[in-house]
Amino acid sequence: MKRVVLVLFVIIAFSLTSVALCPAASSGPIKLKYSNFLPATHPFSVLGGQFCEEIKKRTNDRLEITYYPGGTLTSATKVYDGVVNEVSDIGLSHIGYTRGRFPVTELLDLPVGYASGYVATHVKDDFYRKFKPKEWNEVQPLFFFAPGPQIVATKAKPVRKLEDLKGLKIRGTARIADTVKALGGTPVAVEMTDAYDGLQRGVIDGILDAMETWRGWKLGELVKHATLSARGAGLVFTFYVVMAKDKWNALPEDIKKTVTEVSAEFMDKYGVTSNQIDIAGRDFFKEKGGQIYPLADDEIKRWQKAVEPLFDTYMKDMQAKGAKKSEMDEQLKYIRERIGYWAEQEKAKKLPTAH
Repeated sequence: MKRVVLVLFVIIAFSLTSVALCPAASSGPIKLKYSNFLPATHPFSVLGGQFCEEIKKRTNDRLEITYYPGGTLTSATKVYDGVVNEVSDIGLSHIGYTRGRFPVTELLDLPVGYASGYVATHVKDDFYRKFKPKEWNEVQPLFFFAPGPQIVATKAKPVRKLEDLKGLKIRGTARIADTVKALGGTPVAVEMTDAYDGLQRGVIDGILDAMETWRGWKLGELVKHATLSARGAGLVFTFYVVMAKDKWNALPEDIKKTVTEVSAEFMDKYGVTSNQIDIAGRDFFKEKGGQIYPLADDEIKRWQKAVEPLFDTYMKDMQAKGAKKSEMDEQLKYIRERIGYWAEQEKAKKLPTAH
């Protein structure tokens, strides 16, 4: 009898120990919430859904992510705080909505001359991997990406040289507004959701936006003239996909590895998609009768010179906050080197671009 009791005791003890060591097995899959402000039908939102499905598949259903596109969980300006405060566990937005919160990363949003969304995506992600700015320490960045470069498109007056921008009211917020002003235009703070109406009513004469907005937001129905200004003053907002720090730390190591691998793959997919939707926007614009004007090499240099003060202002502002000019010079040099490198990679991979 004593032997039977002892055996039962050992079995029960082993069972309890097994349960304690394997909570995931008994509690089901890990569940996370992903907030994205973009409309559900936007190609970037579609990719977000595929990202969730791929992680579920490659973790054998151990990690399930419920996806909330269209700002249904947190709006664009609240996505980051939503992750920090764990309203959501993963969030997608861009740093233009929280100007001043990511000052080191904002260097990437200056008009450094991004040639395409693919190039900009890789440069921005590389920048974070290289410098790891402390401003991101309260979350776990999964990856960074970018749409295509913002270029000038106007409703009535073609812009073939800097002087043509003088007096034109151009939609611009955050760093875009600074660039519009530096180029001689008048920035007007109109949200993207109001841009179509603003063009219709004459609140703005044009936009400084990616080509994809011409189709995605139907702006190509109204703007009739576009300037290939990316090489002269190509700037792009830095988009991020970040995860709550505590939720990341709680993941098993093998799931962390899978999420890291899938994130790297999707960062590249976002870059390729940026190029594709810019091409679709360009084609839509042309179908509607739009004209595109390339800038001559001499004119490109004039645009580059016109935006130089933006870099000086940025560096002075950062120095006042304690940043070292030598470090910022190194960062800017790195950005420009990576633009050249990824432009060559884009060419080697024969990836089509609208620019």
